[in-house]
Amino acid sequence: MSSSAQNLITQLDIGTTFGALFIGVVIAAMFVNSFVVQSKLCISCHPNFSSRNSLFGLSNVQTFIYFQTHKGTGMSFFKLAVIWLWILDALHLASIVHCVYHYLVTNYTNVNALVGIVWSFKLQIIVDVFIILTVHLLYCYRIWIMSKGRSRILPITVGIIIIINSGIAIALIWAIYQCHVFSDLVQVQWAIYMTLATITFADIVVASSLCYLLATSRTGFSSTDSWITKLMAYIINNGCLTSVCSIAVVITCAAMPTNFIFVAIDFLLAKLYVNSFLALMNARYYAQINPDTDSSHLFHSHHGVLRSEIHMRASEDEEL
Repeated sequence: MSSSAQNLITQLDIGTTFGALFIGVVIAAMFVNSFVVQSKLCISCHPNFSSRNSLFGLSNVQTFIYFQTHKGTGMSFFKLAVIWLWILDALHLASIVHCVYHYLVTNYTNVNALVGIVWSFKLQIIVDVFIILTVHLLYCYRIWIMSKGRSRILPITVGIIIIINSGIAIALIWAIYQCHVFSDLVQVQWAIYMTLATITFADIVVASSLCYLLATSRTGFSSTDSWITKLMAYIINNGCLTSVCSIAVVITCAAMPTNFIFVAIDFLLAKLYVNSFLALMNARYYAQINPDTDSSHLFHSHHGVLRSEIHMRASEDEEL
């Protein structure tokens, strides 16, 4: 064992390292599921929704709702996307659970094993990157659809930013796989900072683009415009939520690089992305159970793209 590994063992604080990882796994599996649905959009549409689904995997609930509201329509692009996100979400949870199990159960009392980086720790970073990239690309595709009949500069710009972001994320994966013990992570902090910074910037660009397209698609009907306002608030809230989570990872990593609190927070990031997108995909469900929605105004909206994107009264997935 190298001298650096021996030094790490002597300085090891189980509470702020693997204890933090354990807490992160618990929160990722149980708490994040009820956090996203606390937004005003979901509460205003169905007040009892959050209480029914606390302490249960919201990604499973959201996936079930999506397929229930789109049953009988055949397989579509967005159905495949939802399945893909659910698989990635399950794989991410399995990898972080294995990571914690490896250190706290399999190698219980084996202090020497605590300094090495297990394969599942590296795998969860890959899955994390795939989840964020998938969600960003799906948002970009929605921006492209909502830009129908307008200039394509906005969705193309968003797409370029996402591609650049993916390149930086690949650099992070490469840097992480060069690390063999946790003390090596200090040497790749630059990749962590760059990746999270570009992810945060992409979140801001995506949220701003969606809000701009929604704001310029107002119909003049009070019920429709009110629904647009709710969607804009929801998009802004979720963009801020994921951005704040990314910034929190950067701050904790810079302030406390010798513990794993920043890793525990990072465990939540992928869950937030999956649940926020699935909730947006289920806007049709929330719109149908909202008693204040005026369906006649929705159907006679002269903005076809707005009608399919927001209210989704027609089978939006088949059209897209």
